[in-house]
Amino acid sequence: MEQILSANKLLKILVIDDHESVLSGTIDILKKNYPSAEFITAINVNNTLEQLTSFQPDLIVMDLSIPEEKGLTARPDNGIQLLKILMQKYPHLNIVVQSAHARTLVRIRLDIDSHKGGFTIADKSLSTQEMLTRVDWALQGLTHTKDIKGIYSGLEVKPEWLKVLNLAFQEGLQDKAIAEKMCVSERMVRHYWSKLQDALNVYPEEGKNIRIQTENKARSEGLID
Repeated sequence: MEQILSANKLLKILVIDDHESVLSGTIDILKKNYPSAEFITAINVNNTLEQLTSFQPDLIVMDLSIPEEKGLTARPDNGIQLLKILMQKYPHLNIVVQSAHARTLVRIRLDIDSHKGGFTIADKSLSTQEMLTRVDWALQGLTHTKDIKGIYSGLEVKPEWLKVLNLAFQEGLQDKAIAEKMCVSERMVRHYWSKLQDALNVYPEEGKNIRIQTENKARSEGLID
């Protein structure tokens, strides 16, 4: 049976993953369920954005840990940034995140909640049938995000908190340099740390380094790679 979205339009699916075997396997599974669909693939962020200029998919099935461009390292944050672009430029696009790094989606929870298209998560540990169910839900325009675990399930993720975390633990900057990068005072940076640590439920303990505790908790919650 043909998968038809409208009278004269067949289903178009873009699959994004930088591992060839995973990419092929995902397409094989989808083809069995959507035999008449048109498929196209992408292996990194830039490749995806190029494909979207000519191929207007009804559905994207994507991993989060992908490179920004060919030859660079795959990181979940690249997928997160790509998702933000996709949801901003294509608010009605249906999206399935098929990834072992689903917890990192807490960083853009509010963007997902306001997205008008379908949005579901299919952890790579799911069975084939469960994964196909998530695909079907997304095509129906449904949002299924209960798999996003972490402290921010009902709270706003402040972008300045994420910026501080990345500058401190990805770039290794101290508060003075962080303040200069963010164009704020050191006092404001300390305020961000305080708010972030309160949200993470991290407080001073005798004999323990609170910054290390903050880093460990932030990583476990998916706020940094």
